[in-house]
Amino acid sequence: MQRDIFDRIISFLLGASWAIVLFGALITFKIFIVLGFGLSLFITIFFIIVSLLIILALDAFAINRQRLLESKKQTELLEKIYSKHT
Repeated sequence: MQRDIFDRIISFLLGASWAIVLFGALITFKIFIVLGFGLSLFITIFFIIVSLLIILALDAFAINRQRLLESKKQTELLEKIYSKHT
């Protein structure tokens, strides 16, 4: 099935976001470990939560795009059915 450019971009951004979450959490923890384990852990968890919210937003874009495409298909079918009966 042919995927349009929007789906490719969203897929790429989702993959890149997961990589940023994983490597970013590790880097964030290593940078802030000099301030103490507790603070470093807190900042890393905060970073992960914010990053996961960004991933959720990207996923919402993809889901809303699919919903829009399905609505367009349904509208087209309903218009065909309506034109046959009138």
